[in-house]
Amino acid sequence: MGYECSWSGMRKYLEKEMLADSLKGRVRYGCTTYVGMDGCKIFEVCIDDQKVKCFSWETVNNYFIEKGYKTIEKPYGVTEYWDEFWSLLNKYPLNERTEYIDSEFADALAEYRNQDIKSSVESDNPIVRMFAVLDRRVGKRTLEELKDALAEQPEWLKRFYVFRLEAENM
Repeated sequence: MGYECSWSGMRKYLEKEMLADSLKGRVRYGCTTYVGMDGCKIFEVCIDDQKVKCFSWETVNNYFIEKGYKTIEKPYGVTEYWDEFWSLLNKYPLNERTEYIDSEFADALAEYRNQDIKSSVESDNPIVRMFAVLDRRVGKRTLEELKDALAEQPEWLKRFYVFRLEAENM
């Protein structure tokens, strides 16, 4: 397919090739890299031109602070802000958080691309399930099953499920 090295190719794959017809033109994926970020990226998913989910170190670190997993006293510098980040990331695995770093997004995208849609719909990884619920290969019967599983989803992911169900008039 040749998308491995190109974000524009991956975006085309997600938005044009794999997106459900009822969602085309309404979902946009973005990727930003800033100078000085050591190759880290900020991925975002927008619905109807509104950012719905962001995947970055910053969102995860803010999550750790908001949840009280780490405390920093003001004023603070860069060192204090990022202190404990990696240990907390290891302590709270992906399924115990609602915010995710860029590499978790990229890994989930690779997993989604390299397995069948049923496996993606049933994945333990909520990011993989996000890709799956927006996928054109998910039909009405599977959407009915997803409707039943809505309550079990993390709050952020429920929004994607509801979005797809509403787009399909379900």
